[in-house]
Amino acid sequence: MAVDDDAEAVAERILQAALGAIDVLAVHLGDRLGWYRSLADTGPATPAELAARTGTAERYAREWLEQQAVTGILALDRGEPDRYRLPEGAREVLTDSGSLVHLAPLPRMLAASAVQLPALLEAYRTGGGVTWAQLGPDAWQAQADMNRPWFERLPEALEAEPGLAALLRRPGARVADVGCGAGWSSIALALAHPGLRVDGVDVDEPSIAAARANAEAAGVADRVRLLLAGGEGLAEHGPYDLALALECLHDMPRPVEVLAAMRAATAEDGRVVVMDEAVVEALQAPGDDVERLMYGFSLLVCLPDGLSTPGSAGTGTVMRPPVLRDYARRAGFSGVEVLPIEGFGLFRFYDLVR
Repeated sequence: MAVDDDAEAVAERILQAALGAIDVLAVHLGDRLGWYRSLADTGPATPAELAARTGTAERYAREWLEQQAVTGILALDRGEPDRYRLPEGAREVLTDSGSLVHLAPLPRMLAASAVQLPALLEAYRTGGGVTWAQLGPDAWQAQADMNRPWFERLPEALEAEPGLAALLRRPGARVADVGCGAGWSSIALALAHPGLRVDGVDVDEPSIAAARANAEAAGVADRVRLLLAGGEGLAEHGPYDLALALECLHDMPRPVEVLAAMRAATAEDGRVVVMDEAVVEALQAPGDDVERLMYGFSLLVCLPDGLSTPGSAGTGTVMRPPVLRDYARRAGFSGVEVLPIEGFGLFRFYDLVR
């Protein structure tokens, strides 16, 4: 998107952005009130039918259904009476939690951030922060739900690299999953490799509680240990054959210390792998949609949370490769190599070389 000196063009851009923001918040309403799920599971509905199915108010249901049809997400089937239908494409994006295009959690995350705008303004003025705890359950659950479809495919991605595949298949192999969140990556690895033992580590108590419940439901709680702890203390639980930091290092206030602990916790022939956002090597302005999205996460979630800890590195979501290389060098690694793992969404895999 080019920089434009024309006021009318800038005004049009802001208007289109505002229309997008309205859609995002309307999607959040439909997601949290169960309206999309009802349309997906039970079929087209009148406002009265949708309200009755979901225990919500008919007048609000009617306004929302009309807005969704006007904006082009729902289809309006004319008849006696008119009914509103969720098309197949929208059904997958808004209700299929296993789909790689499942995006309903994204509006949930943005809505949770919007609630904290007063706190964000104060943080921006003072240099303080806004924690995940302040953002609340909608935020961390949205993060887990956005990552889940990708993490469930993590074993396939790692097995594409022969060295990692060999480590995962090693008898008695142990993996550390630092910043494991709701545990979907740890669970996926344990399900794919029945002999594998995984330690998931995270500092967020609600996430670890959810991860334990998820591991129990998946039948792998005997091989997936979930620890409420920071990555800095990982060495005491090793040695590991593989240590992972998946889509989390940029959130950590002390990334160098965590990487050093991961290095110390792995066996001599073990590996340390970081997966983080696939941003470009250096700032480009204007940037592409990936860069714009990642700066959005950084402004509203990751940087404020990181800066909520005194002395934080303040990395932010846009952790460019030179930043990671610097962190790795300071943690005792000799280099960083990009792994040839393709087709994994917005993410890039890095191998930290001893």
